[in-house]
Amino acid sequence: MIINFFQHEDVNAFLALAAEEHWICSRWELDFLLRQFPQGCMAARLDEGPIAFITSVKYGSSGWIGNLVVRGDRRGNGIGSALMERTLQTLMDAGTRTIWLTASEKGRPIYERLGFRAIDRIGRWYGIGDSGGIDEPGDYSMAGILAVDWAGWGDMRDSIIAESIEVGMLMARDGGFLICQPGTGGMQVGPWGSTCRETASLLLDTARSRAGADMPLYLDVPESNDDATRLLRSRGFSERGGSLLMYLGERPVYGSRRIYALASMGSMG
Repeated sequence: MIINFFQHEDVNAFLALAAEEHWICSRWELDFLLRQFPQGCMAARLDEGPIAFITSVKYGSSGWIGNLVVRGDRRGNGIGSALMERTLQTLMDAGTRTIWLTASEKGRPIYERLGFRAIDRIGRWYGIGDSGGIDEPGDYSMAGILAVDWAGWGDMRDSIIAESIEVGMLMARDGGFLICQPGTGGMQVGPWGSTCRETASLLLDTARSRAGADMPLYLDVPESNDDATRLLRSRGFSERGGSLLMYLGERPVYGSRRIYALASMGSMG
């Protein structure tokens, strides 16, 4: 077995493994990750081709480990551990001080042994669009959007914000922003940040209106943001599962009450 870089020609093989795990993962995310931090995206290979993958990305002094998947018939042989160790070292060598990931309860002990600590729970929420909602323009600036995002994550994540705007629909007002991205079987809501529930509410109603009636919407939300929980329930959204948000290294500046939805479904923050 050899471990080397994840290549663009590997994307179809990765998406096939991700589909077996019932992951929500879009091709544009992989294109972004391979451009943004190619040295942190790796594949384990045998003669028959790739059998495992891991992706990661770096924003400022923070990193995010996303998709770690090993082909079912090759599990239990230390392949995932080898990929994880190589990726952690790559992030650290790049100057990363805090590394994030989401994990299932089953996977929690594995990551705790590596030194990760749980800081929150991430709930996965589902709802639908509403053509009768509001769709009002708001004043905003890119600097304002980045400031709101910084208040949540404590780092400059301009690359993922810009990429999300490029592929999706931006709703923004003074003190908040929401981006809807094309996704599997519907639209993903996120990244979504706001300084108050009132602004967040206006942004969600605008997003639902632009999505249209009966469009499936889904998003990953920090459980500790109870304003987000109440708002989503008031719009008919329901929670269906979730994961743990964990970190390794320096304790992050984590303002979860400013984070209404992550930028991805567990893969890049």
